[in-house]
Amino acid sequence: MPIKRIIEGLNEFHDNYFSTHRELFENLSQGQNPEVLFITCSDSRIDPCLITQSQPGELFVIRNVGNIIPPYGTPHGAEGAGIEYAVQALNIKDIVICGHSHCGAMRGLLQIGNLAHQMPLVYDWLRHYAEPTRRLVLDNYPDCSNDKLLKIAIEQNVLTQIENLETHPIIRSRLHSGQLTLHAWIYEIESGEVFAYDAQTGQFKILENRPFPVPNPLICAQLQ
Repeated sequence: MPIKRIIEGLNEFHDNYFSTHRELFENLSQGQNPEVLFITCSDSRIDPCLITQSQPGELFVIRNVGNIIPPYGTPHGAEGAGIEYAVQALNIKDIVICGHSHCGAMRGLLQIGNLAHQMPLVYDWLRHYAEPTRRLVLDNYPDCSNDKLLKIAIEQNVLTQIENLETHPIIRSRLHSGQLTLHAWIYEIESGEVFAYDAQTGQFKILENRPFPVPNPLICAQLQ
């Protein structure tokens, strides 16, 4: 049974990894000082700490279906609360929104009518916060194959969520003062590669030795 394997994993963690990293966890018990807010999808194939090779305490993570950030003012927005806490309380300097290949949420978005009865909560979530992506893709790429449309939707959704992120007051304030940098990434499951949005070319490029920060319209920053 899957839960049995999970419990075995817990025991393995405690008896081995935890025992050899006890000092790390003692320090973490005194507080956290993460370096990056990493926003990504709930998809089980994505592990932010694994793909970035980060240790406990280095990433503050928000995950949901479709790596979506509702605009500021959304009632009962857990994502907004997490963002505010990360930036205000933890003084995060970098925020990554990371989509991924073969995203089921984006596939559902492109066929959203089918979700209304099968998964009404998923339907409402995508209809409210990813509709700009759906319209952009379907209106501007009518002749593309389904696979190509999905790739475009995944990329455009990340950029849409960057725009939503910028509606949050704490984000606009930190962007204005140059204390915060936003990054738009796509993780490709089958290759293990990460593609970052390059504002100069308007394309996602393989991320190698340097990041491509998202443009900050508030200070008219010229990006690399």
